Amino acid sequence: MKIGVDFDNTIVCYDALFHTLACEEQKLIPLETPVSKGAVRDALRAVGHEESWIAMQGEVYGARITEATPFEGVKDFFRAAQALGIKLSIVSHKTLHPFRGPQYDLHEAARSWLRFHGFWALEASLLPETSVFLELTKEAKFARIAALNCDYFIDDLPEFLQDPGFPATTVPILFDPANLYGDSSLQRLCSWRDLQAWLNTLDSDSNEGVPHGLS
Repeated sequence: MKIGVDFDNTIVCYDALFHTLACEEQKLIPLETPVSKGAVRDALRAVGHEESWIAMQGEVYGARITEATPFEGVKDFFRAAQALGIKLSIVSHKTLHPFRGPQYDLHEAARSWLRFHGFWALEASLLPETSVFLELTKEAKFARIAALNCDYFIDDLPEFLQDPGFPATTVPILFDPANLYGDSSLQRLCSWRDLQAWLNTLDSDSNEGVPHGLS
């Protein structure tokens, strides 16, 4: 079995870092703003700070990315998949540089995050460095998923998973940790723990079954 996984907002959780920058360091919005990327974005836009939001994304995805944390349970999921002989790949649509501000290398920043958080630890690497693909366009991401023959692909964006360009032979799975898309027609998971439990019920050569906790 082959499973592809998105990177930003699927493996990496930026909620606390965006809240810290916007509320505590730059003091652009109230501290009472919910600790979520979406809430910070909406609050900044509501008070006319769209440009600040754009610049902040460059800083978070670039120079300060290692301050972001892995989603709870994601590393355990990678370990469980590895133990079952399931081939994992990370496939992300990511520009090389931010749209505004300092021109950080966002691809190298993503790789530095994987190193810093132990995905490429020498003693117990969770996947080969050659299994990480950072694509410059959405179309290239679709093509990579197809070329890898992913049986499943996990992503936090329903619009990506439902795009006509998404490979027809890959089962899309929506990662929805904030439970925002309860009415979605997609197969949906709200935690990495649920998906790990599903992995443990499968034979690594089987493509059958639907993950526990999906709706």
